Amino acid sequence: MRNPYDVLGVSRSASEAEIKKAFRKLAKTYHPDSNKDDPKAKDKFAEVNAAYEILGDAGKRAQFDRGEIDAEGKPRFQGFEGFGGGRGGARAEDFAGFAGFGGGGRRSGRGGFGADLGDDIFSQFFGDAFRMAGETPRQGRAQARKGEDVSATLTVTLEEVAQEAKKRIRLSTGRDVDVVIPKGVSDGQVIRLRGLGAGAPGVDPGDALLTIKFAPHERFAAEGSDLRLRLPIEIEEAILGGAVRVPTLTGSVEMKIPAMTDSGRTFRLRGKGLPTKTGHGDLFVTTEIRLPQVVDESLMDYARQRRSAKAK
Repeated sequence: MRNPYDVLGVSRSASEAEIKKAFRKLAKTYHPDSNKDDPKAKDKFAEVNAAYEILGDAGKRAQFDRGEIDAEGKPRFQGFEGFGGGRGGARAEDFAGFAGFGGGGRRSGRGGFGADLGDDIFSQFFGDAFRMAGETPRQGRAQARKGEDVSATLTVTLEEVAQEAKKRIRLSTGRDVDVVIPKGVSDGQVIRLRGLGAGAPGVDPGDALLTIKFAPHERFAAEGSDLRLRLPIEIEEAILGGAVRVPTLTGSVEMKIPAMTDSGRTFRLRGKGLPTKTGHGDLFVTTEIRLPQVVDESLMDYARQRRSAKAK
């Protein structure tokens, strides 16, 4: 895969917000549901999502910047200190003197250490990564083919997001999958479910790309991790002030409003929004003065007096 910074079109110094903004724009542009006539859109969409998996995670981004993982998130072979002069990696000649390596050890017709002994010792000391590092593509093991990715949309309520609920979805492969709504998920975010895509005998399955969609709510409107709510209040509450009950996703809470609160005034309830990776967003409550459904003569008289006073 290409460099994830190039895929998202951002610089290495880009902020977390800039990376997220670039990802959302590209994910919307290449989403398969919006590009059914473009067979390349699915691959571009998968590439954008894979790039964001690296750069959208602070830990993985730091590892990539240090060269510890590649653009697919796989560890890079770094070599071993103390062999071959510093950090340049170990070489076969550095092991002269080991039994079977360039000395009196066991040899084979390959002109060096025996295949049965040499390969085993390399594997025991350093694993397959070292032994494969010096092989040509023809000598290396063939990489397993990978099946196609599949796309799906999961619609969730704001209450389910707040509770980090578990939901079941049927993929186009016919497989039913239980998905736990991750903490900090946002509307339109794409989640990669590895190994749950299309597969076949001898072919590793692809991934499932799951787009999270927030269902419209009768009370709340989501803005990132924050919520907005329009709260009707009685006219006497607006004039005199006092405590009012405010609904939240996890139950009602009490909020105090000052006297002479206008309709349209907004108050912030901290931590009463949607969950994030480190906490919760806020709930912004906008007041709406509700007039009595039954005519109140004393209120009508007061209004007439106010009007008469203004007319003078």
